[in-house]
Amino acid sequence: MMTQRPNIIFYFTDQQRFDTCGCYGQKLDITPNLDRLARDGVQFQYAFSPQPVCGPCRALFQTGRYATELGCFCNNRMLPQGVKTLADYIQEAGYETAYIGKWHLASQGRPGDPDYVNHTVTAIPKEYRGGYNGFWRAADVLEFTSHGYDGYVFDEQNKRIDFKGYRADCITDLALDFFDVRSDKPFFMTISHIEPHHQNDHMHYEGPLGSKEKYRDYELPGDLAALPGDYRQEYPDYLGACASLDANLGKLIARLKEKGLYENTVILYASDHGSHFHTRNRDSHLCGGDDYKRSCHDASLRVPLVISGGPFRGGILVEDLVSTESLPKTILALAGVDVGDAMIGENLLDVARRASMEHSSGDGQTFFPACPSHAKEDFDRPNEVYAQISESRVGRCIRTKDYKYSIYAPGKNGFQAADSDAYADDFLYDLRKDPYELNNLIDCAEYDEVKKMLREKLLNWIERAEGKRPEILT
Repeated sequence: MMTQRPNIIFYFTDQQRFDTCGCYGQKLDITPNLDRLARDGVQFQYAFSPQPVCGPCRALFQTGRYATELGCFCNNRMLPQGVKTLADYIQEAGYETAYIGKWHLASQGRPGDPDYVNHTVTAIPKEYRGGYNGFWRAADVLEFTSHGYDGYVFDEQNKRIDFKGYRADCITDLALDFFDVRSDKPFFMTISHIEPHHQNDHMHYEGPLGSKEKYRDYELPGDLAALPGDYRQEYPDYLGACASLDANLGKLIARLKEKGLYENTVILYASDHGSHFHTRNRDSHLCGGDDYKRSCHDASLRVPLVISGGPFRGGILVEDLVSTESLPKTILALAGVDVGDAMIGENLLDVARRASMEHSSGDGQTFFPACPSHAKEDFDRPNEVYAQISESRVGRCIRTKDYKYSIYAPGKNGFQAADSDAYADDFLYDLRKDPYELNNLIDCAEYDEVKKMLREKLLNWIERAEGKRPEILT
């Protein structure tokens, strides 16, 4: 039983599809440790990224504000100074912080640009660390300071720390060092892995040695099996990287138990976005052929999300749609900080409690501790999520239980423009009939009323998020 403010760990992976995990249907034994957390805690079955690109999603995670509001709508956009961050809030609340791994928010522009700031392979000055002032073992663009094996990061004193071995193992080992130097304060730790992200300069996913043989008997997800891409040669290593992440999650849990910290620690497991393995955006020239994620499809947007510990207990499966935009607000709520409207999203504990009430027994008892007494109908939220798409296009989309609708800005460069005053229809999928999003119905007259309904919902989201109501070109 938790008797004090919990320790909080955000275990954060990069480019990991939801269906790599056993608790989401993966048949191979890839994620036994995460599966146990899901059985003990809360699994969000339908969790989605608000922005399927590394830098923009990280900017949102650190601020609880949309990437377009921050100016971080694409990669190589630095987190602006003067924005109150997750680290600022939680340190004010008396938490010690630790950040380990990939940062990706301290470099801006490209060589020759007037605003070019380059910390891709050098230490990140303290003023560019988003307010984190505690334990620090990070690189701005970890894929530039390391490969699948071997590399380096920097500590809080800007000292370079070299590591040898598989990268996910080494990043986790650096995180475990924190437990030997921490104070008696409650702590908030982020372990920001880069796996299973492809290695940019090699253009391959790099699992541990032997992954191709160990995971050769895979079953492809339906969207990949139906479309051309590079998954045949890359998927086994991708699964190997995911399995390594899970093994390292197990090491982390073992260390927490060894230190007597596990029972008072909440672990949040999520990814920034998924991977479509070059099956989407095949006609886009903007990404130079290196596009694994910049689309509205579930392959890019749908991610694993499991929270276990503290009030997140009971083996609850949440089937409402949620966005990982809610993680900053949820983390702060766990720390006892109510940010109100200063951050977007919702406290995911409220959503989990609703799910618990729906799983209650006939005598009114629930399987969820500290469940509020108000009736289920008092909890009103739209069962839909919103995402901004950049780089491959300037796009916006809405995902409901039954449909996906997406728009794009004709003639706009997704690396140069954050938004648009005018959009055109892009994709419409009926997920009840087409869960793998293979049949684009955007021009199908039979779905005109559905499209009209979804367009209005999406415009409402854009107006709330961006303060404008754009025109839809027809």
